[in-house]
Amino acid sequence: MNHKIGKILIFLLVSILLLGIPKVSGLIADMFEFANIDPDGSFMWISIHHIAQAILFIPFFFVVKWFVKDADFRLGLGDKKLGMLFVSRFSLYFLIYTLVMFGIIIMSNSLQPFIYDVTIRNVVGYLGFQLLLSGPSEELIFRAFAMTVFSMLFTKRLFNDRLSVSNLLAAIIFMLAHVSFRFFPFEYSYSFGQLMYSLTLGLIYGVCYEKTKSVIYPMILHSVSNVISVGVTILATIFFI
Repeated sequence: MNHKIGKILIFLLVSILLLGIPKVSGLIADMFEFANIDPDGSFMWISIHHIAQAILFIPFFFVVKWFVKDADFRLGLGDKKLGMLFVSRFSLYFLIYTLVMFGIIIMSNSLQPFIYDVTIRNVVGYLGFQLLLSGPSEELIFRAFAMTVFSMLFTKRLFNDRLSVSNLLAAIIFMLAHVSFRFFPFEYSYSFGQLMYSLTLGLIYGVCYEKTKSVIYPMILHSVSNVISVGVTILATIFFI
């Protein structure tokens, strides 16, 4: 019983870190003024936020390594051949999915335009963030750190051994990280579609992480999916709005 309680407490602590440190990172990003570099606020705040959350998480990797000497966060290249296969197939399938979905959205006159003015600064800055920082920062946290710790706590697999509990838990917390909330006063907002989208992609990134034995390829998948989504949104905004 005490062993199970210990696992639950560690899980709750890690969950609080996964959801709390990004909020702290937001406070850090708030400390800077970006008006001269990024007058529309399209890329600098979120870039500093993601850099800060990655840096803040680094000490916790050492903490885990201190207690579990053989903890493997899979920061190397792993299975390179399988990794590149994941990247190439995912990129193709995700591009097809995105084009089909945007086609449906455009035909139904429900297109949500790019949230910033379509200027060179905003486009290059925002796409640069998505390409270089979104995947590396978030996958370091939700796959390399979270799945490694969760796999030590929960070894069970589900659906005829196809899905690990660690992947499922990390994907659920990744989904919850896309809920906007604050404590003073307590408010929250979310899009159900966005949550399901995040959960699905989180599970895919987790499978990639487990099979390739590397966080590098989920980082690439994450960045690719974001760049494709944002890129198509920008093009649709230019040509259809």
